[in-house]
Amino acid sequence: EIKQGKFISFRAPGQERFTRCKTLGEQYTEDAITRRIKGQIIERGPRPQRKGISLRIDLENNIKAQQNAGYAKWAKLHNLRQAAKTMNFLTEHGIEQYADLERTLAEISAANDEVAAGLKEVERRMGELAVLIKNVTTYKQTRPAALAQRKTKDKARFRQEHQSQLILYEAAARAIKEAGITTLPDLAQLKAEYVRLDKEKERLYGQYGEVKKQLQEYGIIKQNVDDILRVTPGKERSQER
Repeated sequence: EIKQGKFISFRAPGQERFTRCKTLGEQYTEDAITRRIKGQIIERGPRPQRKGISLRIDLENNIKAQQNAGYAKWAKLHNLRQAAKTMNFLTEHGIEQYADLERTLAEISAANDEVAAGLKEVERRMGELAVLIKNVTTYKQTRPAALAQRKTKDKARFRQEHQSQLILYEAAARAIKEAGITTLPDLAQLKAEYVRLDKEKERLYGQYGEVKKQLQEYGIIKQNVDDILRVTPGKERSQER
C-alpha cells in the first residue's frame, strides 16, 4: 500500500504503520526509486567512515556491568569488537611485536612534543613581534612631535598642547630601549616576518592536530593490548602472542 504526500510512504501486509522512504536513506527517495526502476545509474554518496577504536571496558571493576545484566552483555560484545579492531589495526600497520608498538608510540609522542615546542616558540616570537611592531609604529608616528619640542622655546607650553603624543613617544622609546634594540628595525621587515610566522603557525596547528590524534589512537591501541594480554607496564615481557 502506497501513500503519496510530501514524502512517499508504504505499508506492507501486516504492517501497522506506514514507512516513509526517506527514512531508509538517499537511495530510497521517490526520485531514486523511479530512476532505479527505469534502469538509470544512481550516483552513490561517500561511504560512511569507519568508527574509530575505543577503549575496552574493565568488566571486573565496572559497577554498572555487575549490576545490569543487559549492560554486561553489551559490554562483552563491545570488548570483542574493540579487540578485533585492535588486532586489525596492528596487522594493517605491520606491528607484530609488543616492543614495536611501544617504540611507535614513543616516536609519535616525541613528534608530538617537538611540534608542540615549535608551535610554542612561534607563538612566543609572534607575541614579541606584535609588541615591537606596535612600539615602532607609535615611535615613528609621534617622533615628529618630540623633535618639534626640542626646537621650540616654550617647551612647557608645547608639552601641554601635545601631551598625549609625547607620552606615547616616550613610552614607545622606553620599551624599544628595554628590549635591547639600539637601531630602529625596519617596520616592513617586521610585518613580513609576522605574516610568515602566522602561516607557519597555521601549518604547525594542522600538524599538531594530526599527531595528537595519532597519539590518542595509538594510546588506545596500547591500552587495549595491555588489557587483552593482561600485561602490566614496566614488567618483563617474555610471552609472544
